[in-house]
Amino acid sequence: MLLAVPGSLLSCALGSMNGYVLSKWRFPGADVLFTLFLFGMFIPYQGVMIPLVQLLVGLNDLTGLQGVFYGGIPGLVLAHVVYGIPICTLIFRNYYVTIPDELIEASRVDGAGMLRAYWSVILPVSGPAIAVVIIWQFTSMWNDFLFAVFLTGPTSWPTTVMLNNIAGAQATPYSQQMAAAILASIPTMLIYVLLGRFFMRGLMAGALKG
Repeated sequence: MLLAVPGSLLSCALGSMNGYVLSKWRFPGADVLFTLFLFGMFIPYQGVMIPLVQLLVGLNDLTGLQGVFYGGIPGLVLAHVVYGIPICTLIFRNYYVTIPDELIEASRVDGAGMLRAYWSVILPVSGPAIAVVIIWQFTSMWNDFLFAVFLTGPTSWPTTVMLNNIAGAQATPYSQQMAAAILASIPTMLIYVLLGRFFMRGLMAGALKG
């Protein structure tokens, strides 16, 4: 929970702000920047393992907080948030394109600036897109194994790594593994139950426009 909850919320916030700027506040080079964001979706985890470890080790040395960024949950959260920015930006950008520009123009007439328009006009109608991003990122972080294995240590292993370690060297306690797997799946099931009705609506937003 220390990984999936803050990581999902941070990804949602960054993706929402990026999508808002790229869809409603056009600037020179916006399309190029959006394309570069999308390229990040196609970088495999294995391709960033070594530079990611070097970056987090450097952050440990820079801050003097050994075992926090590399070897701890905060570093794993940072990796997932950064890696999730492209898909989160894409979802929010496609959703915000479907929101009429007249709403933003009306808020400008009333004196609202960029941030006020986002907070008072855009964010209140962002429920479906938020649901999609929360489900996507929460599930991705909760089920992560590769990043968790090489970025964290035994004292901060998340659920998936602990599940893998239940298996013994000589025998596999299948009853324990199945019970642990069911318990580990409960949070993601609850997320789908609570937010699932918004999922398809938010996922399909922007499919015909933008």
